[in-house]
Amino acid sequence: MSNIYKAFNHGKAFIPFITCGDPDLETTAACVRAAADNGADLIELGIPFSDPTAEGPVIQGANLRALQGGVTTDKIFGLVRELRKNVTVPMVFMTYANVIFSYGADRFISTCAEIGIDGLILPDLPYEEKEEFLPQCSEYGVDLISLIAPTSENRIAMIAKEAEGFLYIVSSLGVTGTRSEINTDLGSIINVVRQNTSVPCAIGFGISTPEQAAKMASLSDGAIVGSAIIKILAKHGKEAAGPVGEYVKSMKDALRDLK
Repeated sequence: MSNIYKAFNHGKAFIPFITCGDPDLETTAACVRAAADNGADLIELGIPFSDPTAEGPVIQGANLRALQGGVTTDKIFGLVRELRKNVTVPMVFMTYANVIFSYGADRFISTCAEIGIDGLILPDLPYEEKEEFLPQCSEYGVDLISLIAPTSENRIAMIAKEAEGFLYIVSSLGVTGTRSEINTDLGSIINVVRQNTSVPCAIGFGISTPEQAAKMASLSDGAIVGSAIIKILAKHGKEAAGPVGEYVKSMKDALRDLK
């Protein structure tokens, strides 16, 4: 069984996203530890890319700051090796197909397995093209996590049936970023998911408040938050670990009593 299932064994999961190297890898390490210590059930680590098509301006800015600071894939692998000495929660990479292609798919995915990365989320990899990486992911035991968007429609059942790790439900059309309200009919999407897989699903894109997180997690198995955490990092820089930990605690607390 995938290690990612552990994230959903303690009620509704809270899943924070952190861009590696923003503003530097030492701060990333401190924020990951703070998130884990304050109730994060699974942590998404972003590998920066120069053209992150799914990202809004907040996470694009984090990508730019990290790349300008000299972060590389190998340095991020080193970061995860160090984190895995005492961080036990499941961790996944979110990045883009080009990052893996340029590194070499077999070398990238085998290294993920070696350092303790449990899954990959690739927003620019269409479901129909997942065979590009699925053989290596299967060989090395790294879950290739699928995304379901409001536009997936008649493909939702098909994607759900082949899901691994967890399903990332995109809450709304467009790029990442906080939203004042989310109006997508997520209930009907999740009903189709439930009919076709026992793999857990979590909702991301647009969530920033404990109330939003609770609403989204009540529909699904968890809530994913990225841009709101990146804003904390942009505001506090190298001193962000404390505020990130406090934010994660407030979000996880909002999910604790949900059934």
